[in-house]
Amino acid sequence: MSKGETRIEEPSPAERAVIRRAAESRATVPVLELSLASPASGDALGTEVVVKACALALREHPRANASYRDGQFELHSRVNVGVLVATEHAYVIPTVLDADGKGLPELAAEIAEVREQAEAGRLASPALSGATFTVWNASADGLAAASIPVVPPQAGALTAGLRDLVLACDHRILYGHRATSFLKAVAHHLDGQRI
Repeated sequence: MSKGETRIEEPSPAERAVIRRAAESRATVPVLELSLASPASGDALGTEVVVKACALALREHPRANASYRDGQFELHSRVNVGVLVATEHAYVIPTVLDADGKGLPELAAEIAEVREQAEAGRLASPALSGATFTVWNASADGLAAASIPVVPPQAGALTAGLRDLVLACDHRILYGHRATSFLKAVAHHLDGQRI
């Protein structure tokens, strides 16, 4: 056998969820990806800083804080940011509710708590729902740039790398000038948060 011995391994429930979400996203969402040089200038950002900058930009750009469902745009009044947390075998996306109204210390504490719960496998279902947008701080993992799939029916997902900010968005709802303006607003708020 040219591949040697083969061992079959069943995906964990968390891995099955990742597989399902990724396949659903790629199959149902026409994705547009845009990137912009990160104001981080090669430095790792705090996840709370990325979440806050994104939340402020979402408040200013309602179409980015929306969903596309049944041929209509659903614009959400609350800014609930899903934060990608990598665990040993998969990733989960707990939700920071009303992220636009929280300060950096409160966001940092909440993100640290959900990260700890995720790593221990203790996140309950309510913590994993209600997100209106998703963020991944890839700079904390040392990545210059990366992207993640859009979680349907959200309008987009933002990855903050050491070099680039990458916005993946549902092209049906967030496109062209709106997508570019939103991405620039995130960069502006990131720059402001770092001062």
